[in-house]
Amino acid sequence: MSIETPAEMKVLVVIPCLNEAAHIETLVRQLSAGRGNHDMLIVVADGGSTDGTRAIVQGLSDEIAGLVLLDNPHRIQSAAVNLAVQRHGEGRAYLIRVDAHGDYPADYCQVLLQEAVDTGADSVVVGMKTVGFGTFQKATAVAQNSRLGNGGARHRAGAAGHWIEHGHHALMRLAAFRAVGGYDETFTHNEDAELDVRLRRAGFRIWMTGRTFMTYYPRAKPLSLFRQYMGYGRGRARNLLKHGMRPKLRQALPLAVVPVAVGALLAVVHWAAALPLLAWAGLCLAYGLWLALAERNAHGPLAAVAAMIMHFAWSAGFWREVLGSRFRRAAA
Repeated sequence: MSIETPAEMKVLVVIPCLNEAAHIETLVRQLSAGRGNHDMLIVVADGGSTDGTRAIVQGLSDEIAGLVLLDNPHRIQSAAVNLAVQRHGEGRAYLIRVDAHGDYPADYCQVLLQEAVDTGADSVVVGMKTVGFGTFQKATAVAQNSRLGNGGARHRAGAAGHWIEHGHHALMRLAAFRAVGGYDETFTHNEDAELDVRLRRAGFRIWMTGRTFMTYYPRAKPLSLFRQYMGYGRGRARNLLKHGMRPKLRQALPLAVVPVAVGALLAVVHWAAALPLLAWAGLCLAYGLWLALAERNAHGPLAAVAAMIMHFAWSAGFWREVLGSRFRRAAA
């Protein structure tokens, strides 16, 4: 049987987006310029943008062949990708998922396709490099690029090519995507990790490439960061509950933050109850100070604050989902 080359593949590129007027034109032009001779359909699945995103994409579709604007009435990313595959995936071999709030090397899609051919992987995932501009966004980027913020997750830090259980979604064989039923649309966050569980259990293989990566721009305000990570925590809890799994050590440690914070309220009875919370905060701040001194990074102390927001929000979201699930079962 002959091996299909990247140039012969029909590819579906899906960009889920909502209010991305500041980024969408640059991203679409970049993807269009980088497709070379590939038969590549680019679908922007919009969740109801009100900032001019839709008009920008519609204008570009008159200029760029193979660009489609798709309405995503459910708004969330999982539904956006599923709908794009349903409407435009027929006859196409690979799905490439692109985040609107990110940046990519010029040969990003070509490298992903070549990796799929070279490895025989059903899914190719990428590492993420986080970059910020404003003061808080830069500090958040420092936190997310460090063990303090990512817990050593290899899809955050990047690594040489290797087989992996989960990574940031980039390319997937559409046959594998369809075989497991696509994304679970009840997940607003962590839908990629949940899908990876089903892929692995069905015998499909996930390859993390070391040949390309994406650049991610984190939330620029503390409240937005808190909401994002609370959603991540809820999504992780739903994933573990759905599949009967236990959290890994790097996930279990942040889980203790909210219980420790609640326990600190007992300090009105005895001061020792506050010690675990103070120890956590002290360790975070010490790590931030180390970043400032050892790496000469002025954003180190503020990165510690961003990391504490991420830890607390993730823990709060996780426990909210776990307790809510138990209440729902009890009421049923």
